[in-house]
Amino acid sequence: MGIRNYRPMTPGTRQASVSDFTEITKSTPEKSLTTNRHDHKGRNNRGVITSRHRGGGHKRLYRIIDFKRNKQNIPARVAAIEYDPNRNARIALLFYTDGEKRYILAPAGLQVGMTVIAGEDAPFEVGNTLPLSRIPLGSEVHNVELVAGRGGQMVRSAGAFAQVVAKEGDYVTIKLPSKEVRMVRKECVATLGRVSNAEFRNLKLGKAGRKRHLGRRPHVRGSVMNPCDHPHGGGEGRAPIGRSGPVSPWGKPALGAKTRNKKKRSSALIVRRRTK
Repeated sequence: MGIRNYRPMTPGTRQASVSDFTEITKSTPEKSLTTNRHDHKGRNNRGVITSRHRGGGHKRLYRIIDFKRNKQNIPARVAAIEYDPNRNARIALLFYTDGEKRYILAPAGLQVGMTVIAGEDAPFEVGNTLPLSRIPLGSEVHNVELVAGRGGQMVRSAGAFAQVVAKEGDYVTIKLPSKEVRMVRKECVATLGRVSNAEFRNLKLGKAGRKRHLGRRPHVRGSVMNPCDHPHGGGEGRAPIGRSGPVSPWGKPALGAKTRNKKKRSSALIVRRRTK
């Protein structure tokens, strides 16, 4: 992937950059692997806003991704590398030898025509999926399961990868992109390689309109509101927030306050906490 910068013809294009999409080989999705995607606009089942600043944006067709990789020992040919509007990584269309088609997250370096396979005896090549117990130490992996058979839940964003650092008993220790080190059951599977589209982090939207196309509405600072609307509001001119620390509109600590439940059972599996 490369980054394409615009000439500064307008204020919006002066800072904007986009992907050049050179790795994309197919422009339309596989119809049998798509479904509708209802936009909840940050509302719950009662219509109450539970996640602010969501809504609008371009309509998207959801691509059904195979996070489980549960077709064991059946080779699949990479038929295409495609764009997915629902994630920042690229996706790969697989044609299995038994006739089935599936989408997977495309690892970096995966090319059209290559063959991938999932199973305990799969070779150590990019795109292949194996149990963590069979993956060599130091290997880069992505789409890591937390519960065996549930499908990959960790390390799925563009350019992300985890590293297998230790094996002991029934657990394999991995280092996550956040620098957190945690143990995962050895039966859980992961895919070799790192996720594609690593240059995504260097893109710049350039203008508010592109943010709206992504379904993000304006985020108004609490300090410019009235006291009745936000705890940070009020005062003459640019006044400080008047509290010991920043809070949410409902008075809860914000910006760095730890919210993880101390009684969470999986805390016993965390060897080292993530860095800020």
